[in-house]
Amino acid sequence: MSDAQATLEKIRAYHADLTQIRRDLHANPELGLETHRTADIVAEKLASWGIEVHKGIGQTGVVGVLRAGNGNRAIGLRADMDALPITEETGAAYASRTPGVMHACGHDGHTTTLLGAARYLAETRNFNGTVHFIFQPGEEGAGGALAMLEDGLFDRFACDQIYAYHNRPGAPLGQFAITPGEAMAGGAFFDITISGRGAHGARPQAAIDPVLAACQIGTALQSVVSRNIAPTDMAILSITRIQAGEAYNVIPETAHMAGTARTMNRPTMEALEAAMRRVCEGVATGMGAKVDVDFRLIFAPLVNDPVATSEIADTAAELVGEDNVDRNKPPASASEDFSFMMEKVPGAYITLGNGEQCAPVHTPRYDFNDEVLPLGAAMFARLVERQLGSAHGPD
Repeated sequence: MSDAQATLEKIRAYHADLTQIRRDLHANPELGLETHRTADIVAEKLASWGIEVHKGIGQTGVVGVLRAGNGNRAIGLRADMDALPITEETGAAYASRTPGVMHACGHDGHTTTLLGAARYLAETRNFNGTVHFIFQPGEEGAGGALAMLEDGLFDRFACDQIYAYHNRPGAPLGQFAITPGEAMAGGAFFDITISGRGAHGARPQAAIDPVLAACQIGTALQSVVSRNIAPTDMAILSITRIQAGEAYNVIPETAHMAGTARTMNRPTMEALEAAMRRVCEGVATGMGAKVDVDFRLIFAPLVNDPVATSEIADTAAELVGEDNVDRNKPPASASEDFSFMMEKVPGAYITLGNGEQCAPVHTPRYDFNDEVLPLGAAMFARLVERQLGSAHGPD
């Protein structure tokens, strides 16, 4: 039996315990930076396995520190903990008990997977160096990664490399995939407020109509990508909300638009923002209105480091065979705020199949597949053993 398979079999011995933890987290989801119960469970489990625990990093983030041998290298492993404001429709016995909130992205599974790796590494300590188990709140647009960074995450817990994974609905169970280089888009949210002058709906000549200005701005913004961004650079600008007025016969004072922008690198995002501001200002001014654009970068582009990418892909291949590792997955237009951590420390982000029948993430019928737990945990654990070697001699 290979070292990788031995690691997997040992972790499978407590698969039932991990499943119980995952389902408890699923039944008790928490939003944003308010992952207090989840953080307490994580801290309690880590401490029970003899791992040094640090709480309250970035409000509710938790870092567990485990050392073995006298090596001076450190690896960071990260899992996200927060849920989404979605009403669950899975019908599972362990379905969410919190109205309007559910684990619709699998962060309950990611957290449990990392706990499984922590338990195994605490029991075996077959590595030479330090492991930082990073449990992050607020990944779903709440700024959790930045909050932990601003709280001195890597100043306090220095890492040579960092790693994370995400489950992948629709992909076969046990199939890994990773994108070299630019892997996931940076994401921004924007709010556009158009201010005009209200009037009776029967006297439009007395108004500066913000609704008409919003319609014109919305149309004009469709030129931003096609006429300002090179065809070779991926960029998306989507208006997802328009709100104005409350009555049939009143032209309102203001109109509001909101949406998201996605690009694969920061320079393209900056160019998109500049063009967007110029278009909004020009159209609004031409119609006699005023406009305010609030453009906020929520997710940095996620870029996989070449060395770290090879390391995690090779580790996955140890576990499932090279035929089950896609090393050239196409880039994704979705976003992930682990990217902010990867701007500070080189790392890699891989996906792991959650089953071909799994509902898509961010939908009411999604559920994490508990069969993923031992495999994800073994991937993290073997990654540490391979990267940090053995505390008892050469690996």
